[in-house]
Amino acid sequence: MSAEKTPTPDFESAAARPGRRTPLIVAAVAIVAALGITAAVLGGNEDKPSGTGSSSIAEVSGGSDSTKAATVLDRPFTKPSLVLTDTKGEKYDLRERTKGKPTLIYFGYTHCPDVCPMTMSNIAIAKKQLPKADQDRLQVVFVTTDPERDTSAELAKWLPAAGDPSFTGLTGEFSTIQAGARSIGIGIDPPKKENGNVVSMHGAQVIAFSPTTDQGYVLYGEDTTVEDYTKDLPKLIKGENP
Repeated sequence: MSAEKTPTPDFESAAARPGRRTPLIVAAVAIVAALGITAAVLGGNEDKPSGTGSSSIAEVSGGSDSTKAATVLDRPFTKPSLVLTDTKGEKYDLRERTKGKPTLIYFGYTHCPDVCPMTMSNIAIAKKQLPKADQDRLQVVFVTTDPERDTSAELAKWLPAAGDPSFTGLTGEFSTIQAGARSIGIGIDPPKKENGNVVSMHGAQVIAFSPTTDQGYVLYGEDTTVEDYTKDLPKLIKGENP
């Protein structure tokens, strides 16, 4: 089973969800840290705590509305400088290929039983509600955190089923992927084996990048619903705040 939990800032208290443990923490101001989710797979066993996350800092817009799924950042993230391999086995320069386009970036892996496929599915369903021209503009990029198993062929097979055939899947060297994730405040650990099972720990945020600035200015957590994305995508495509 998967194990994930939304960490709670020191000034709040919340009961942990059944069967879930403390995740990798993404360093940011408190309200962003509150959205730092970790997904992990350990077969049918309990997972064990991961290492520390990144030290990237993001500033959150004042007066944040806790009823909204989106967290708007006052100091946006720069789009990662990632050159990886896509599902066709071809080189993919993230900055070059998504320049001037509304882009959602997510780091996850195909063997994830819940959070990763649910996130891709929610975005895919919401995307289908957009006008055709906006569907074509929106770029959804899934970067694997488990490149040893997630080959180009594996991503090409998994993404259409979990999300949408138009989604871009990327794989490559783990160290390159980890550095790219860290640059936008997402911590990931190298996959490792425990009791014969492969464990992959990663932050589960979706970062939205503006088509006008190419900067990541909106963050979504694990609990973002289809309805949330359906409401926000039309604004994100224009580079507006949700």
